Amino acid sequence: MATTTDAATDAAANALGYEQARDELIEVVRRLEAGGTTLEESLALWERGEELSKVCRRWLEGARARLDAALASEPEAGAQAAPEDAEEGA
Repeated sequence: MATTTDAATDAAANALGYEQARDELIEVVRRLEAGGTTLEESLALWERGEELSKVCRRWLEGARARLDAALASEPEAGAQAAPEDAEEGA
């Protein structure tokens, strides 16, 4: 069950742009790889990294959906223009 704190954290994470989330995720990974943190700090960093990863994934999935939609509409536009082009050439 999601708590109010979880919902607030999710809302804050969703407010991040892709580049912001990616840059923060890079920093989180860098800190984890560097070591020198306590177990508690490492767990907190890992949890934040998971949140940021989800934000980036949502942005990328949204971008993919927009590209797919644009590519799917291209043949329709081309099919509609084709008859006019054929008439002009006749």
